[in-house]
Amino acid sequence: MAAPATPTSPEAEATKKPWYRQLYFWVLTAIVTGILTGWLWPSAGTALEPVGTTFVAAIKMLITPIVFLTIVAGIGSVDSLGRVGRVGLKSLLYFQAGTLVALTIGLVAVNVFQPGAGVHADPGALRLEGDAGQYVKDGQGQDWWHFLTDLVPSSAVGAFAEGNILQVIFFSVLFGIALKAVGPIGEPLVEGIHRLSAVVFKILHYIMLAAPAGAFGAMAYTIGTYGVSTLTSLGELIGLFYGTSAFFVIVVLGTVTAALRINIFSLLGYLREEFLLVLGTSSSESALPRLMAKLEGLGIRRDIVGLTVPTGYSFNLDGSSIYLSLAAVYIAQATDTPLSLGQQLGLLAVMILTSKGSGGITGAGFIALAATLSTVGTVPAAGIMLIFGIDKFMSECRALTNLAGNGVATLVVARWEKALDTAHVNRVLRSRTPQPHDGQEQQTARPARLPTKA
Repeated sequence: MAAPATPTSPEAEATKKPWYRQLYFWVLTAIVTGILTGWLWPSAGTALEPVGTTFVAAIKMLITPIVFLTIVAGIGSVDSLGRVGRVGLKSLLYFQAGTLVALTIGLVAVNVFQPGAGVHADPGALRLEGDAGQYVKDGQGQDWWHFLTDLVPSSAVGAFAEGNILQVIFFSVLFGIALKAVGPIGEPLVEGIHRLSAVVFKILHYIMLAAPAGAFGAMAYTIGTYGVSTLTSLGELIGLFYGTSAFFVIVVLGTVTAALRINIFSLLGYLREEFLLVLGTSSSESALPRLMAKLEGLGIRRDIVGLTVPTGYSFNLDGSSIYLSLAAVYIAQATDTPLSLGQQLGLLAVMILTSKGSGGITGAGFIALAATLSTVGTVPAAGIMLIFGIDKFMSECRALTNLAGNGVATLVVARWEKALDTAHVNRVLRSRTPQPHDGQEQQTARPARLPTKA
């Protein structure tokens, strides 16, 4: 007998409610209120930092167990390990193509608009201090191949404790494969993992009730600490980054979804609550569980969602890739460092590697940028101080673009696996009510035992 839907299932959350009782309304209200608080009362806004950081910490507390349980449940539910390897390989191939396109678009945009021209900053006068200095130090200690060596944790428990998603994914895949390989012996454990997932998602439901408070605190702190003037001082770079990211989502990802006969704006509207949550907290991790639930609500198989989305959070960082190429060349322009076409292509080649595996690391964008500049050596790493003040505002755009990219990636892999019912997806997008496909459970190995969880 199928387990009942958990209270956090998309079906339960999507029950028609008045607009003033919807999560997205309260999160949006909290974001606007936080901006006004930080602008009008900066000291009060800065003091609200613990409210935002506590909410994000509560979400991160559940990220690693959710990733582990979802991946293991997904692998344990497929009818063959060959399918697991096939889905994983297709996901990585798409991720690599998406990263290359995002980096290239960023390079083209920064060369066309040249936001750093005329700054004439002296690299020798730039001092690396505070968090920025630590990020550069961390980045200089990482080689281009660091994501490969960082893949294997020295301790399985340590990977969970440190919140290293990449290492948790590695351990989860090994655990799921082994669980599937032992056959009937592992079936009770698979059933237990499904039931434990229901409990973890129930905890997530409780935490999400505090989402408006978390968004309010995070936004008030950002505006109160950095001020609106920070936005205007480097407004051209910020505007270029947001514009380039919007172009990537609407045109590039829109073209991909159009090939699937899905409207990108309908998909973005379907994920509106997740986007607002990311906007308020500046963290794409805060929306990871809900994104997975919403994608299952489109009728996509659980094993595809469970493998593609968590892996994408480390390997499919489209927004971070655009940021890397824009920021690296901006620093070169601002410090009057000439870069030939060959040198920029060399930067791109290095960034393909340094952009990977940084999910879940505080200051990941800065660390990846510093690692890139340190590896290439042609652009002064100290130049990141020029953009440190606005990085908080750019991190929101990075997270939003990453979220959109991973949503589209899952649809592509599902189509690649011939497991995407476009007509059903479009019906769900029109109603904006998550609804697993009627045949979704029949596509898994043990349909009667899979809970319809989020």
